[in-house]
Amino acid sequence: MAIDTHYDALAIKRRGLMLVLSSPSGAGKTSISRALLARDDNLSLSISVTTRPRRPGEVDGQDYYFIDKIEFELMVNRGELLEHAKVFDHYYGTPREPVMEALDAGLDVLFDIDWQGTQQLGNTVGQDMVKVFILPPSTEALEQRLRKRAQDTDDVVAGRMARAADEMSHWNEYDYVVINVDVDESLARIKAILQAERLRRERQKGLADFVNRLRGVD
Repeated sequence: MAIDTHYDALAIKRRGLMLVLSSPSGAGKTSISRALLARDDNLSLSISVTTRPRRPGEVDGQDYYFIDKIEFELMVNRGELLEHAKVFDHYYGTPREPVMEALDAGLDVLFDIDWQGTQQLGNTVGQDMVKVFILPPSTEALEQRLRKRAQDTDDVVAGRMARAADEMSHWNEYDYVVINVDVDESLARIKAILQAERLRRERQKGLADFVNRLRGVD
């Protein structure tokens, strides 16, 4: 006798999650983020607003929304940002509406933000977050990666290195820590984290009703 192995997948809908990646500048977070987005159709990048100037090759609305300080302050006052922070004399923030719409639709959103932004998100939407901190294998490797980008002056690199020590002190505020020796290996680990977090019981809407039907309980 054939066994019916089908179930009503529509009865169980998953709420999206917020995958937060943080690291000191140069630890490989951006490379990992891009690779994740390229390989996962259910994951989209949360595009931040910022007051900093555009770097060569950056596209408005794709890398960031580039706005002036007055508009940024208006967005803060209107409560339109989930989080915001000042980093290296410039302001960054996450628009609220597109993120909430994605989560309600069962889509996951990737956040490339620092520890300050992560703390703010935790105060407002902590139940939806999965926090991963990315560490470099050594301070020497971190400085080498910063200089290899050839985007910053020596003074800026020195400032980023000085800031890195403070940033890395917040590692224990995160759910997971990945030491980025090899990008492909780090990517595989974060994909495994994402897959496991998607299966968490509390993210499965309708699961309780599904189980009750299996048990014959009204």
